[in-house]
Amino acid sequence: MASPRRKRSGADSAAPLLHLIRFLPYRLAVLSNTVSHTVAKLYEKRFGITIPEWRVIAVLGGGETLSAGEIAQRTAMDKVQVSRAISRMLDSGLILRESGATDRRKAQLTLTPKALAIYTEIVPLALDYERELTGALTEEEMGQLDGLLAKLQARADALATRPAAPPSPQAPGPQAPGPQAPGPQAPGTD
Repeated sequence: MASPRRKRSGADSAAPLLHLIRFLPYRLAVLSNTVSHTVAKLYEKRFGITIPEWRVIAVLGGGETLSAGEIAQRTAMDKVQVSRAISRMLDSGLILRESGATDRRKAQLTLTPKALAIYTEIVPLALDYERELTGALTEEEMGQLDGLLAKLQARADALATRPAAPPSPQAPGPQAPGPQAPGPQAPGTD
């Protein structure tokens, strides 16, 4: 038996609703995860590498030498994910780390022949998957999608760099300290 839907109280009824399955950031995340995990099936068992490791291989596969920070930027992974992937890849002989020529603290990373062989095998499989996925779109739609994604990425980059907005007047913000005695601080408020 389905559970009855709760009615929104008077105070809640003015608040906007978020329909998660229609919320663009959620939809993009779900699509991205579905695609990433489907492509991962092409290489995880066969080569024993994870999604972050594949992303490192993919970004270095063009023969570039990059630092961990540059890899994090190009793959949109956080530094911890990149660091863990690099550590595993060094242990498994997939990448080489050398001190930078101009800055010895900034290690430069390159693929080993073993990783290049993996890259050479995976790329055609990944490109075939991309063709199958985008086969649902016409050539015109592909052009539109490419343009729309570029516009959304530029906008997201701009929004990511702007200062945090002050709290909305509708949303309760931090309360000004009143004339109360100091007490223990709540966890996570430091």
